[in-house]
Amino acid sequence: MKKITLVLILFLTVHLVSAQSNVDITGFARNYTGVLYNNGNLSILQNTFNLNFDKTGDKVAFKVNPLLYTYGLNGTDSLDFRMRELYLDLYFKNFDLRIGKQQVVWGKADGVFITDIVSPLNLTEFLLPDFDEIRTGIYATKFDYYLGNSTLEMIWSPVMTPTETPKPGSIWYLQPDFAAPPTFDYSRSKIKSSLENSELFFKYSLLSSAIDFDIMAAYTWDATPTMHVQKQMVIDSNTHQPVLQGLLIQPEHHRLKVLGGSFNKVIKGFVLRGEGAYYNGKYFQTTDPMAPDALVQKDYLNYVLGLDYMKGDWKFSTQFIQKRILDYEEPIQEDEVQNLMTALIHGDVLHQTLHLELFSYIGLDYGDALIRPKVTYDFSDSFSLLLGSNIFVGDQRGLFGRYQNNSMIYTKIKYNF
Repeated sequence: MKKITLVLILFLTVHLVSAQSNVDITGFARNYTGVLYNNGNLSILQNTFNLNFDKTGDKVAFKVNPLLYTYGLNGTDSLDFRMRELYLDLYFKNFDLRIGKQQVVWGKADGVFITDIVSPLNLTEFLLPDFDEIRTGIYATKFDYYLGNSTLEMIWSPVMTPTETPKPGSIWYLQPDFAAPPTFDYSRSKIKSSLENSELFFKYSLLSSAIDFDIMAAYTWDATPTMHVQKQMVIDSNTHQPVLQGLLIQPEHHRLKVLGGSFNKVIKGFVLRGEGAYYNGKYFQTTDPMAPDALVQKDYLNYVLGLDYMKGDWKFSTQFIQKRILDYEEPIQEDEVQNLMTALIHGDVLHQTLHLELFSYIGLDYGDALIRPKVTYDFSDSFSLLLGSNIFVGDQRGLFGRYQNNSMIYTKIKYNF
């Protein structure tokens, strides 16, 4: 009954708003079906209904973007209704204000999130969703001040929004490898909404004929909780020695300070892109038995260098990404240096009705990869059919190799209005 009520409210809203001719209504309906290569099982069966209500005036504008997903795997019929964005824009002479739930996109990198940290991610389907859907909206006030070719952007968010991760039972859920049976205590995982717990983001950007660049800073929360591990010991009645009986796992979010920037420059037909950030205060898991809660706090660098080239209706792009933990200690479970590449080939043919694309993540440390070919055909301006594949290969130690059983073929049938 609750599902039916939500759908009825959504369609009633469309009908009422459409009566106002000065409100723009756009959106799409989409079916997304995926099948695993290794056993032929459905990996995803999803229907999506996305709406955008937009109204723009001289001084005021607003956007409302409700999104409805339905899932039908394993004989179940579940519904996920969320408000992706709902905000009000106020325009002044030299500055703008945006108040409400909004998504913020920063940085110059493709497919990786380095300075693009304002909006947390929905990783329940790993990195497979379209990148305009993988970000989660946040409740915030955004202030943009304009001075010539420069913009100063400030964002204040009183509500911490965590990263969404796969739940047990999902093919994307990785069972943690604990040395003893774990018990989870989530009492420390909630961040109370208050002025003290607010998040602050700042960015200065310059757009010029010579170079585009921006500098950012953030006082934020780590959107992915740190797992505090406490050993539960008992005394063996025979040996009278302490024995590990279990583990108490307490997820907790910690503060991060971030300083970074990005640039974009055209050089003889090529576009050179760069982006980097310094993260202060990150907690890493460690195997050191003396480390409190099996954690150690370190700073790290994350950066990317990319090159793009356009030839007619074809785009070629590659990126090199590196993450480096500073003042590294051997018991840390993550590698000191992690190297990744991306490669993209995209072309539009048949009068730009057929779109060919090959995008790949390539792990350079363990030889694993995620290869994503897809073909999209536009039957009309409104209706399109996509056929694609997500192919995971490589070593189980790598980020992508551990999902090699999740390789799939999929289709997306989409109607835009």
